[in-house]
Amino acid sequence: MLDQMFGGRAVTLTLSVLAVCGLLMAVAVWLLTEPFVRASDAATKDASDPQRVARLEATVRALSERYVPRDHRHVDNLDAVARYISDELQQTGATVSEQTWQANGRTYRNVIARYGGDGTERVIVGAHYDACGEENPGADDNASGVAGLLELARLFAKKPPMLPVELVAWSLEEPPYFRTAEMGSAVHARSLATSGIRVRAMISLEMIGYFSDAEDSQGFPVSALKLLYPTKGNYISVVGKLGQSGLVRRIKSAMRGASSLPVYSISAPRLIPGIDFSDHQNYWDEGWPAVMITDTAFYRNQNYHTENDKADTLNYQKMAQVIDGVEAAIRLIAK
Repeated sequence: MLDQMFGGRAVTLTLSVLAVCGLLMAVAVWLLTEPFVRASDAATKDASDPQRVARLEATVRALSERYVPRDHRHVDNLDAVARYISDELQQTGATVSEQTWQANGRTYRNVIARYGGDGTERVIVGAHYDACGEENPGADDNASGVAGLLELARLFAKKPPMLPVELVAWSLEEPPYFRTAEMGSAVHARSLATSGIRVRAMISLEMIGYFSDAEDSQGFPVSALKLLYPTKGNYISVVGKLGQSGLVRRIKSAMRGASSLPVYSISAPRLIPGIDFSDHQNYWDEGWPAVMITDTAFYRNQNYHTENDKADTLNYQKMAQVIDGVEAAIRLIAK
């Protein structure tokens, strides 16, 4: 009788533990992936517009073919890229400014344009224009992000957002300045904090042009994530951190409503490799909500930081869809 009683209690305890573990796992999956986010009612644009697609490709080719190398040693090329970006932004009618700083005796610069008026609260969207190493054309990393930034500028020039939106092209994201105070985004984030600017949201465009329909073309920092995400690298990702999942959900919803491009998301601790591998980390450090929009970089694109990261490897049609989604997200956040 005692054996039966204690045996029954052991079975009940085991089942209870398994139920709790299952519930915790379900909660963890929900927090990581936001699986039930539905598409918003954003109007879908015609991302097949050949002029839009052509502009994205033209910018990527300019940076990855004309201005190479773009590493920290080649300041003349970085300055030339900054002038190129500034000229493109000025053509939209924006007031453009530069933010300069010193790193190891050299002068570097961010290029900044603002749309939607003035105010002490704003949305920040940015992309770094430097590349890693002397042999790397940096088409996906990160001429693609800069191309997207310039297309957003053209869209906001035609229809200004309700809240001020600051578009920033940063320098010095790549090593040896990555995770240092000399990163262009770190300089920019500190300047906003010092000026008392409130940041409603920040979006980093980090590699948005590489897509693949091949099986197992998508890699992951943790193998268990294969159970939660597609293994074909044909989608765009919204990457945020725990505690800021509300922003991730809103951006994901808006992007899904803006085009047919699949959109997945993750809200995860910074200890997972890749979660903070871009400029958004510096805005997190100031306490602001921030996300990275990305094709997942080296988890998908094997050309990362090599001489093969060329303009011909990117999908400009899908890049246009990414920007449709980002525009919709920004307009939603800026209401």
